[in-house]
Amino acid sequence: MSIKVKGFLKDVGGASRVTELRKKSIETASAVPDPVDNIRAVADALHPDHMEFRVTAVREASPTSRVYRMVSTDGHIPVFQAGQYVNFRLKIGQSELTRPYTISSAPFDARGEQGYVEVTIRRNRPYLVPDWFFENVGVGTVLQGNMPFGTFYYEPLRDSKNLLALAGGSGITPFYSMAREIAYGKMKGVRLTILYGSVHHSDIVLGEELARVERDCPEVKVVHVLSGDEGWTGEKGFITKELIAKYMGEDPTVLFCGPIAMYKLVEQAVTELGLTCRRFRHDVMNQPSDPAQLAGYPAGNKNKVWKLKVLRGIHEDLIEARGDEPVAVALERAAIPVDTHCRCGECGYCRTQLLSGEIFVSPNGDGRRLMDKEMGWFHACSAYPVSDLTIRIPIL
Repeated sequence: MSIKVKGFLKDVGGASRVTELRKKSIETASAVPDPVDNIRAVADALHPDHMEFRVTAVREASPTSRVYRMVSTDGHIPVFQAGQYVNFRLKIGQSELTRPYTISSAPFDARGEQGYVEVTIRRNRPYLVPDWFFENVGVGTVLQGNMPFGTFYYEPLRDSKNLLALAGGSGITPFYSMAREIAYGKMKGVRLTILYGSVHHSDIVLGEELARVERDCPEVKVVHVLSGDEGWTGEKGFITKELIAKYMGEDPTVLFCGPIAMYKLVEQAVTELGLTCRRFRHDVMNQPSDPAQLAGYPAGNKNKVWKLKVLRGIHEDLIEARGDEPVAVALERAAIPVDTHCRCGECGYCRTQLLSGEIFVSPNGDGRRLMDKEMGWFHACSAYPVSDLTIRIPIL
């Protein structure tokens, strides 16, 4: 079937008419350039390259977690979706690190004169960045970063209105943001059920806050699943196929955010339940502290130390890189600037050229293009050295 918009001759001749109009516009245009680029201004407002956040409040979210409330120092907070994250740029020792944290406050909290964003950070084991936050960040601290990033949010053209969220530990943060947005009436018609896995009832991240939302909003239901609390009278153990089937309802969109070990169980469960890829999505996941958890990771590589030659323009550094750490971590440890955002290999900000040597790329979130794979490019945050390497990175 053919469609005529203005007729054959007018359609075919359209390009030449536009060319003539462009020539006339150029001839009659002012010789003084117009410095205002409205499209650029809108783009910069939606996705600023640099922001400063001032911490205005810190509160406990559990015995091992804290909520940091922040405002933008220039008063402008970009529009974001519940489930997206902020990327902080932190100066720790001699190294400049970038780290992503999901925004746990709701988008409506950022609007108006008193707009703010919150991140919830857990410190249940020794770990560099959470330790630094707990020990160095308080009311009045100014942090560098930018936002928003990520695609882990509700999309009505793709997702059903019945959302089943599967969370583990601090993976509750995107779903708490969604829950509050639903309670505020900004995700109309959406029902959210959260299966939230924790160890003990005394250390449930944002437990009291979730209880308030559930009490005030009938469209939000929270089911706690505890794996190490013998006295718990609710759901116990881990989030299994049976539990998912029990609470998922009709035509669910299943969303997951939690540790890799939990993801493996959940992925198998939703596959066995027959859910399509379109109906199962997961948030970005940092690489595990033990890369042996990753399928295909070379046995014995964990204990090896490799030489890493780093080229930046005409500058060259030779550093050490452990086999159990991503290349990006080795660069950060050596105080070599590398721009990362998602920390899982999806976004591509740390795209790096491999000139020689062998790497193991994490199968979780390998977001490289096919051409990059063929031409030797990789994402430094999700690739481990398996030999001595020579790489080229951008100058920051």
